Amino acid sequence: MQRQNFLAMDPHLLFSIINMKLRDEYESLNDLTRSYDIDQEALIKKLSDAGFQYQPSNNQFR
Repeated sequence: MQRQNFLAMDPHLLFSIINMKLRDEYESLNDLTRSYDIDQEALIKKLSDAGFQYQPSNNQFR
């Protein structure tokens, strides 16, 4: 998946995909955003605007 697709997609779908990738493939949000060359702050803001907050202790958005 290309980085521009992440930030353009529906936030609820993005939430699901990001959490799946964090659970199955990446040990941290930093690892995921680096791997896909995604602006981490923009990703956090997009999901935050939809009501989701990143929880580092669980490595997931809730």
